[in-house]
Amino acid sequence: MPTDPAAGPDALVDAVRVALGAVQDPEIRRPIVDLGMVRSVEVQPGGAPTGGARAVVGVDLTTPACPMRSTLVRDVTAAALTVDGIDDVQVELGAMDAEQRQALRAQLRGGTGDPVVPFSQPGNLTKVYAVASGKGGVGKSSVTANLAAAMAADGLRVGVLDADIHGFSIPRMLGVTGQPTRVDNMLLPPIAHDVKVVSIGMFVPAGKPVVWRGPMLHRALEQFLADVFWGDLDVLLLDLPPGTGDIAISVAQLLPGSEIVVVTTPQLAAAEVAERAGLVATQTDQDVVGVVENMAWLTQPDGSRLELFGAGGGARVARSLTEQVGHDVPLLGQVPLDVALREGGDEGTPVVVADPSSPAAEALRAVARSLAAKPRGLAGRNLGLSPV
Repeated sequence: MPTDPAAGPDALVDAVRVALGAVQDPEIRRPIVDLGMVRSVEVQPGGAPTGGARAVVGVDLTTPACPMRSTLVRDVTAAALTVDGIDDVQVELGAMDAEQRQALRAQLRGGTGDPVVPFSQPGNLTKVYAVASGKGGVGKSSVTANLAAAMAADGLRVGVLDADIHGFSIPRMLGVTGQPTRVDNMLLPPIAHDVKVVSIGMFVPAGKPVVWRGPMLHRALEQFLADVFWGDLDVLLLDLPPGTGDIAISVAQLLPGSEIVVVTTPQLAAAEVAERAGLVATQTDQDVVGVVENMAWLTQPDGSRLELFGAGGGARVARSLTEQVGHDVPLLGQVPLDVALREGGDEGTPVVVADPSSPAAEALRAVARSLAAKPRGLAGRNLGLSPV
């Protein structure tokens, strides 16, 4: 950032503050200056080893144990060094006090520190898709993780809530190993592949099962929606547990504007059960936006297709749901069996990122783009109308 070579310390301080305006908190994704994290800026003429000026920047972290402290130090240093006349940067880290954290919570939550489910508020424009299946093992979580990564790669702001409390797998599939950062009673979700992620798997010891019944499941889902600062998302994806149990009902109650994406395999037995998962919408006033057929075929070396699980299951589910819900439910895509898809899930790098030209990645990206292009429904939105 150019400044007058003869500028005094005060002018350099102002220039450094302007440069810091480009630094975003890596978890909240907002400028640290706007968040009140820049405690002080001082310029020491001749303080650098080269004899130039040194900038001393005080930064208050949201929590003393902030996992992104090194990233903040790096970004603050790089930004301050763009100012002409600054040859060295010293970042002095502190932590917000209780009053600062309260102000931050109020700022992020729109003037109140009380938790609410933002996606159910009038005027919220986030598209919420609940990815459902009738049976386990059809690849619902793989589809969710890859749809999220594909949308994020296209520039959308995306979050994933792993609502499969008993069978969580999203953290592994997206490569998330840490916990959310806690700012008092507000959680900042980890980010992987530019996707914000929350799962009960981030809070339980490895290998320990979660043995909860209905009310606890509902409360956990409510906390993940209300206590987590999701920010301004374009799309929120929920990875539902298989079947039509408590979580599916809770999602409909907490997120009345959510829409359902049904995942099935071509196999007749899986397709019949998948229809039931989609038909939950008829009892919860949700829309079914489409069907994804996973494990559709295995491409052979000669280019032919080996249909290991049969054929036509996805199309069958789409036709049946269209007849029963009263509107068109399309087959959004067919995802072939692909070793790279499985490897990506095990390694925490979705195939749409690791091998974007693979057949599975191309199919999943096409589904992601069709969902991203779909207009948000009107449920729960303020239409600006008044009675006459």
